[in-house]
Amino acid sequence: MLFLYSKAYKMKGIADFVKLRRKQLKFTQEEFAARAGVALTVIRKIEQGKNNLSLSKVNRVLLMFGHELGPIPLSREIEKFENDIDK
Repeated sequence: MLFLYSKAYKMKGIADFVKLRRKQLKFTQEEFAARAGVALTVIRKIEQGKNNLSLSKVNRVLLMFGHELGPIPLSREIEKFENDIDK
C-alpha cells in the first residue's frame, strides 16, 4: 500500500542535486538533455523544481548520476502505521 504525504516529497532537493552535478560535469542544459535522452524542457523543469514531471523522465536524468527515485521512510511512526495496515 502506498501513501502520499504532502510534505514528504520536495523537488527542491532533486533540483539542486541535478543542477549541481550537471555543472560539475561542465554540461550546458542542452548538452545534458541530449546525453540523458530527454527534452531540454525536462532538464529546465527539474532544475526549476517543478513538481508535475514524469517519474520516468526524472529517473532517466538521475540515472546519469547513478541514482533513481524510490520510497524513503519518513519516520518509524509512519512505518509502524503502514505495517499495521498491511496486517
